[in-house]
Amino acid sequence: MTSPDPDGQLADQLLRFTRRVHRIQKRHLEQSALGITPAQSRLLRTLAHFSAPPRMADLATRLEVVPRAVTSLVDGLEAHDQVRRVPDPDNRRVIRIELTEDGRKTLRALRDSRRAAAREILAPLTIEQRADFSGLLDRLIDGAPRPDC
Repeated sequence: MTSPDPDGQLADQLLRFTRRVHRIQKRHLEQSALGITPAQSRLLRTLAHFSAPPRMADLATRLEVVPRAVTSLVDGLEAHDQVRRVPDPDNRRVIRIELTEDGRKTLRALRDSRRAAAREILAPLTIEQRADFSGLLDRLIDGAPRPDC
C-alpha cells in the first residue's frame, strides 16, 4: 500500500492549473484578433519594461531564450509594425529594438485580453479567496521561506 503524496498531488494540480491558464489566455489572445502569438505577446510585454530600447541580447537574456529566437520574434513583430530596429546612438554596430505606436496600442489591447482571461480564471473565487491566492502566489514567486521552517 502506498502512502499519500501531497506534494505529488500539488505538483499535478499546479501543472493542470498552469495548462488551463495558458489555454484560456491563448483563447482570449486569439479572440482579440491582434494577430500576435503568445511568444510575441511576451516579447512586447518584456520590451515595455525596459527604460530604453534594449539590444536583442538584452531581450534574449530577459526572456531566457537564445538570441535566434528573439530575432525571429522581432522579425514577425517588425513586419506588422509593432516594433522597429533602431541604431544605437553610441555605437553604430549595435541595433536596439523599440516599440512603435502600433506596438503600444497592441500592448494596451493585450492587457485588456489578459485581464479578461484572469477574470474568467478567477471567477470561481470570492474576493477574499482571490486575496489569499494572490498572497500565496507572491510567496511562491518570490520563493520566500515559510516562517515555520
